[in-house]
Order: sequence, then structure tokens, then C-alpha cells
Amino acid sequence: MTTVPLFPLSTVVFPGVSLPLHVFEERYRTLIRELLEVEQVFDRVFGVVAIREGYEVGDHGAQSVHRVGTLVQLSEVHPYDDGRFDIEVIGRERLRVLEHDASGPFLRGQVTLLPDGEEEGAAEEAAHTLEVFETYRARLSDLRGGPVLVGELPRDPAYLSYALASTCLLTLPQRQELLEAEGATDRLRALRGLLREEMRAMRALPSLPATEVARTRWSPN
Repeated sequence: MTTVPLFPLSTVVFPGVSLPLHVFEERYRTLIRELLEVEQVFDRVFGVVAIREGYEVGDHGAQSVHRVGTLVQLSEVHPYDDGRFDIEVIGRERLRVLEHDASGPFLRGQVTLLPDGEEEGAAEEAAHTLEVFETYRARLSDLRGGPVLVGELPRDPAYLSYALASTCLLTLPQRQELLEAEGATDRLRALRGLLREEMRAMRALPSLPATEVARTRWSPN
């Protein structure tokens, strides 16, 4: 168990995913300034948790956050003269928040990490899920009139499950449910079901908009 700063967001971040953020609220400026004082880059970490109720900004902020989030590492920082920051973070591993502490300038939490271990049968699940995803990608490409969801995917089952969860057209609750899955095997099975639901929707609504994938980048950290 360890204590880390917490950054509530209206999104779910997955391990392996690179996410850009614009930091303008004073409490999170303070968080970034504190992290920049940490000598070792690898130790410049904080937790990202999805907001259940409330908002990212404002006096009230997040009223309720999900307990399972992701430990991220600060990888790039671009400061502005007025104190704002553009940053980029990379998801490292999942975490569970055990206790919150809102007494300081920003939220902190006592967390335990949730590493992904090797699972029997995960490679087969990954292969089956990739087959479904390729069908899904082809149908989206047909609807869009050109390639979509382009980009190389990781072959490791856990990171593949995170890549697909961050790439496909899913709601925040669906992404959160995938993040909370017990392991890659369960996550990949759930993803296949969600992809098949999306393909059924495509048949019913042929004008369903496609999305370009590559909003995120992958890191072998």
C-alpha cells in the first residue's frame, strides 16, 4: 500500500496508454510542480481515477470517483508562462483506492497496485478477440469509405485488452467495467461481446460514425 496524488478525470486511462492533458486548475498545477521536484522520472507518478459523479473542474469538482484507476507516469511537461501545463502521461498499472485524503491542495489516496499476471489460456483469448476486432475494423472501414482504427496492436494479452478497450467505441461505464475486470482473459471475452454488439448496431444504423484510432500511443514500459 502506498500514498499517491489522485487526478479525477471524465475518462478511463488504461495501462500502456499515453494520454495528453492540459492542466490549468491551481490544485493540479500544484500537483505537477510537486512531481517536477521528484528527482527520478520513474517516480513522478500519480493515480488517474474516473469520475462517477461531479465534474473535472470548478469549486465542487468530483463528488464521487471510481475506486479502480490507473497509476500513470508523467512523461512530458510543457509549461506556460501563466503557470498552466501541457503534459503527457503513460499508464503503468491498475490501482485500487483504499482511502481518500482531501485535506491538502489536491486529492491523495492510499492505494494498492493491481498487477496483471500471466493467465492460462490468455493467448488463445487474445487470438479470438483479434479476429473479432479485424472484422469490426473492416466493417467500420467500409462505412467510412477508407481505413480506420489503424495502428499496430500489442500482442501481449493484457496490453492487447487495454489497447482495444481504449480504441473501440465504448462508453465510460463500459471502459470502467473493462478496467475493473479480474484479468486479461475476462477483459478479452467482454470485449468480444461489446464488439459484436457494435457490429449489430452497424447493421441497424449504417450511418454510424467511425472514429480514427490513434488518439493514444503505446509504450513498452
